[in-house]
Formats: sequence, structure tokens, C-alpha cells
Amino acid sequence: MHLHIAGIGGTFMAGLALLARALGHRVSGSDRGVYPPMSTQLAEQGIAIYDGYEAAHLADVPDCVVIGNALSRGNPLVEAVLDRDLPYTSGAQWVAEKVLRDRWVLAVAGTHGKTTTASMLAWILEYTGLNPGFLIGGVPTNFGVSARLTDSRFFVIEADEYDTAFFDKRSKFVHYRPRTVLLNNLEYDHADIFPDIDAIKRQFHHLLRTVPATGRVIANALDKNIADVLAMGCWTPIERFGAGAQWSAEPTTADGAQFRVQHNGQDAGAVRWELYGAHNIDNALAALAAAVHAGVSPATATVALGSFHNTKRRLEICGTARGITVYDDFAHHPTAIRATITALRARVGRSRIVAVLEPRSNTMRLGVHQATLADSLRDADRTLLLRPADLGWDIAGATADLGERASTHDSVAALLEILRTELRAGDHVLIMSNGSFDNLHARLLQTLAEPQP
Repeated sequence: MHLHIAGIGGTFMAGLALLARALGHRVSGSDRGVYPPMSTQLAEQGIAIYDGYEAAHLADVPDCVVIGNALSRGNPLVEAVLDRDLPYTSGAQWVAEKVLRDRWVLAVAGTHGKTTTASMLAWILEYTGLNPGFLIGGVPTNFGVSARLTDSRFFVIEADEYDTAFFDKRSKFVHYRPRTVLLNNLEYDHADIFPDIDAIKRQFHHLLRTVPATGRVIANALDKNIADVLAMGCWTPIERFGAGAQWSAEPTTADGAQFRVQHNGQDAGAVRWELYGAHNIDNALAALAAAVHAGVSPATATVALGSFHNTKRRLEICGTARGITVYDDFAHHPTAIRATITALRARVGRSRIVAVLEPRSNTMRLGVHQATLADSLRDADRTLLLRPADLGWDIAGATADLGERASTHDSVAALLEILRTELRAGDHVLIMSNGSFDNLHARLLQTLAEPQP
């Protein structure tokens, strides 16, 4: 069967392409502006990608078109699919029907930490010989690909609350029917889809309605919005993680690189890993609880985390030049921005942190989080912000409380020039965006490596 994937460059759809290939299908795709790591992954798999969304991309008529949620009516390829009466489906529905059926699905949901937690969970299951399949919205370093299909009954999936497709406005995760579901946290996001936090809670409630009574809900004990969702109705046993809950942790180093885990008041082992930050300890607790539900012993699960390597684009070190370390991070919500800077601060101490932010997500571009943006950046010593030409709010005004420590610039070239002149040995440059940021990371390292005047 020939599948054409419209929106193939997205993290979910690129992973779907790998699963389709593993099932023996011929795969092609269309997208615009595909960038690493997904562009690299698709190229390595030899999957043909057409630039843009032209109707001509369907000249080699596919048996089915899988349409991503970034495409809507008026898109030339979508219109061609409808006009020609070609079979089509959504990515979430295709995965549910072709991959997840008859498997033990472990779904990781929440506003923050889905990719990292799903990667941790997949690695724990892999370490213990359970050989899980997975579909994750990033590239887990332990595996090198964002998705794989195995003959295991276990399948880990990153469960996104974003809508499914232009013809299916339910959240993607309601298609997955998990036996184990993780609820990491819940905040207002996706302002282009949801009018308020209550609308998101309702979708999470719909997810809980699909979990069997013999399954398990792993929930953040300290998140009020998660508590509200559970109060709306839950028919499945719940295990909670966080301080004072069934799963808890005690850091033994200031940066969170080492901690001890308690399960039901009993010591469950120590973790010593390359990650850091309190948010990653919470992610670990959720992954541990889910793995134990799948049959892994707590002691083995904690040992497995010791060999877990962080997911790409999660405080990933891109390189060092002239004693300056450059990081890439996917953070694009004030809570994630704050957590990332806090984690880096715990690791580097008093060394200077230079935060560079692109307000690229739909929610950020709509200005929903402008009131909390400055506070999320407060622990950085210096902040540089990109101001896109079509940004509909005053980003300089929103960060005015940071004073001279913050500045706003109209182009990536201007950011590069400021960084070139201001950076000094020992600095840590944290570049945050949920997009490619015009390859700023590599361009900065190249600039720093050039002979200085």
C-alpha cells in the first residue's frame, strides 16, 4: 500500500512514517520547511518528501492520504484529496487502527515533559527486555529514532491533547485507548484550539473514559488541574507521584543528578544519571510507576534510568567554542522555560546563563503568556528575545521588568551579532524554541569558532 503523509515533517507524522515503513507500506510525504531532527530521520529512511502542498504531489496516486492536523480546508493538497475522492484518514486514527490495536498501550499525557517521560518509559521497558514499540514526539538518544515497531505487546506513545485533524476536532489521545496512562501536569496551552483551561480538562476527562478498570492512571499528586480532571470521573485505579504520594523522591545532589526513590514508603533504589532538574525527577517518577504497572520491578526500573540518555532538544549540548557552551531546548511555555533555566542554574552554579528565546508556538504568538514571560526568564543573567514581524503583542514591554538584562531583536542575524560581541569564556547559551530557530545553534558555534579580530 502507498501512503502519502501530508505534514510529514511534524514529530508525530515523521514517526508515523517510520511505523508505516515497518509495516511494509510505501511512504511519501509533503511538508514545508522540514528541519532536524525529523528531516534527518526521514532522509536516513529514504522517504521521499515533496516541498509544499501541491496537488501535483498526488500524481502517483496513493492508496490513502494521512492528513496532519496542521492542514485545513483551503490547503491545495487537502482540496485535491477531497475533489478526487481519495481515501484519507488522520494520523491518530491510522496509528490506533494499524499499530495500537491488541497492544498494551502506555500513553504519556500532560502539558510538559511528555517526550522526555515517554522516552524514559520506553528505555526502562527496553532495558528489562520487554522490547517495546513506541511513537514519541522527539528522538530518544537511547534509540536514535522517534518511532519503532516490534513484536512486543507493549507500545509507548506520547499522547498529545492537540486536535486530530481538520475533520476531527477531538484530541489525538482519545484514539489511543491506553491501558496505562500518565498525567504529568496540566496548564493552559494551545490557545489556537482551546478557549480556556476547562476545555482542555474536558478532553483529559474524555481520555480517562477510555482507560479500562483493569488499567492504571499515573497522576501528578500536586497538580490541581489534574485533580480537577480526576474529580470529573475516573473508573480506573490511580497511583500518584510527588511529595508525600505513593511514588516520591529525595534528591541527594543539588542539581537533581542523583536521587533516591520511595514507593509506598519503602526504598525503591537510587538513580544516578546524566539529567538534572526537579522537573526531570517528576518525569522519572511517572515513568517508574508506569513501568512497574507493566511488570517491571521498582529496583530494576531505577537501575535502568542510570543508563538513560536525554532526548534530543532537551537541554542538549550542541557544542562548545571558545569556552562557551551552547544548548538547544524545546521549551516554549513559561513553565517549561523556568524549569529549564532552573535546572541549568543548578548545574552551572554562578556561571553566566544567556537565554535566547523565539516566541514561536501558537499560544506564545497569541500573547497568552506575556504576563508570566518575564518571571520565567528571571534566573538568566542575560536574555535575548526574537521579535517576529507578525507578533501581535509587545514582547519588549512584557519583559521590561528584566531591565537591561533583556533586549529584543528583529532578526536572527541581529541576535548573532549581539551574541558574538557579548559572550565570553564560561558562558552557557540556552537557545529555546519549538522550531528550527533558523539554525541559530550551528550558526552561533560557527561564528564563535572563527578567528577573532
